[in-house]
Amino acid sequence: MIEEAKRKTEEYAVEGFLAGQGPKNPKFMLIGEAPGEVEAMETGVPFSGRAGKELMRFFDLLEVTREDVYITSPFRSRPYKIKEKLDRKTGELTSRKYNRPPNKKELLAHAPLIDYEIDQIQPPFILTMGNIGLQRLLGKDKKVGQVHGELIISPILKLKNNGLNGYEWTEKEYAIFPTFHPASIFYNRQLNEKIQADLLLFKKLIQ
Repeated sequence: MIEEAKRKTEEYAVEGFLAGQGPKNPKFMLIGEAPGEVEAMETGVPFSGRAGKELMRFFDLLEVTREDVYITSPFRSRPYKIKEKLDRKTGELTSRKYNRPPNKKELLAHAPLIDYEIDQIQPPFILTMGNIGLQRLLGKDKKVGQVHGELIISPILKLKNNGLNGYEWTEKEYAIFPTFHPASIFYNRQLNEKIQADLLLFKKLIQ
């Protein structure tokens, strides 16, 4: 399954590969977006870069450790785009890879992986952080800015059996709790307070 997912994304601008990590019976499953450069190319550990430091603060608030949580994402490689930047000192143009969100085809290629994890682990709660994970489970009409901090009991989207025509809804319902991605506070510090407020509500649920 993993090799097939890797093969399907060979033509895309992605690099590295991360497996989901955590216990078989977690307090909850955390679904992020996609690995960044540090995770995909250096550590192989989810949320081990800059956003991971923020996540550890949030785990302290929830009174959980990494060992309590199954951490995964709807896309397992690092999607990137190459941009040219002018070096002010030398006047030379340099190219660099920047993170980007995974696209629809990339998410479809890795869809069997997260479907399998959810089916195997049957988490009591799923904490989605950011729009990518939220919309992979509940559809494009869900926006984290509108539903963050709400417990949503709902079927979720999984890849159709033939894998050709997108997704279908599960018969089983899951408990989904959306909040913002830890990296979002780098661009909007005010979201820090919203995430903390969301997590205090989530803490009551998992306790």
